[in-house]
Amino acid sequence: MATFSFDIVSEYNKAEMNNVFAAVEKELASRYDFKGTPAAIEWLGDKAGFKVTGAGPWQVDTIIDIIRKKLIARGESSKSLDLTKEVVEANLKATQEIPFKQGLSQDSAKKITKLLREELPKIKTQIQGDLVRATSGSKDELQAAMRLLDAQDFDFALNYINYR
Repeated sequence: MATFSFDIVSEYNKAEMNNVFAAVEKELASRYDFKGTPAAIEWLGDKAGFKVTGAGPWQVDTIIDIIRKKLIARGESSKSLDLTKEVVEANLKATQEIPFKQGLSQDSAKKITKLLREELPKIKTQIQGDLVRATSGSKDELQAAMRLLDAQDFDFALNYINYR
């Protein structure tokens, strides 16, 4: 009997993040309400996140909303943004660093495996570092697992890779 599997990960698409960055930059340059303000978006480190600058916290929040809209338009989850860092106000401008979330934490992986074991007992799950491998003898079971996970409201983005 054949066994089928897929991996559950929490990743972001780097190419799409480049596209989102370019789209947000273009919108900031063209919007009238941002003219003459320090509103800007920059890359963090080695493209590991965004650094948002605005005239105040309200403008930083507006730019983050623009980022979310662009992510959704490109089919990416806004849950890949780590919005836990505080807004820093200095020199008449406010900045916020928004790193991207990459990989599943142990707690997140345990939540996923527990949910799958309770709801779909025929599926075997295994935590392998920062991913969870789900295996089953039926492709239909695995597709049901994907639907179940997509229906949940986790605080992290989910992607499925290595579907075999």
